[in-house]
Amino acid sequence: MAEITASMVKQLRDMTGAGMMDCKNALVEAEGDFDKAIEILRKRGAAKAAKKAGRTTNEGIIHAYIHHNKRVGVLLELNCETDFVARTDEFQQLAKNLAMQIAAMSPRWVKIEDVPEEVVEKEKEIYREQVKGTGKPDHVVEKIVEGKLKKFFEENCLLEQTFFMDESKKIKDLITEAIAKLGENIQVSRFVRMAIGE
Repeated sequence: MAEITASMVKQLRDMTGAGMMDCKNALVEAEGDFDKAIEILRKRGAAKAAKKAGRTTNEGIIHAYIHHNKRVGVLLELNCETDFVARTDEFQQLAKNLAMQIAAMSPRWVKIEDVPEEVVEKEKEIYREQVKGTGKPDHVVEKIVEGKLKKFFEENCLLEQTFFMDESKKIKDLITEAIAKLGENIQVSRFVRMAIGE
């Protein structure tokens, strides 16, 4: 059994932003393995976030981000439950990271459910056409179509995108972590991305 020192707990807290006791318990459970401890904290954070998902988010901020070259700009509405949380540095930083993500990766929708049904059907039609002449059986074709559709969502839906500053996380993981840390439901309501000539 690895000895869990105060400096290890502090290091994990600095890495994750989780509470001291949560960090200590995760390190004990992971027998001192930092990667395992982080995974444990992320799973617990997801569980905490799931409990808060149904709560209303009537507070928040509108965050404006203009890229340094002044050719791309983003307006983002990020909501939470209280004005207190909306004013925290963590919430403001999350809004900034999300706006930079939108500027860099230009998603078209917030989440999968926002993609119009006719767009989804059109994409499926295109993918079926692409694999039509391969002679693969129908069930294999459908698997390929589903795989391509998943990739389409990952490219075009903000929450499904990989975070450009940390490729081990998706945007929805980033938000889940913030929910676990700040103790409130957090939602991206909408965004607008503008670029010169687009």
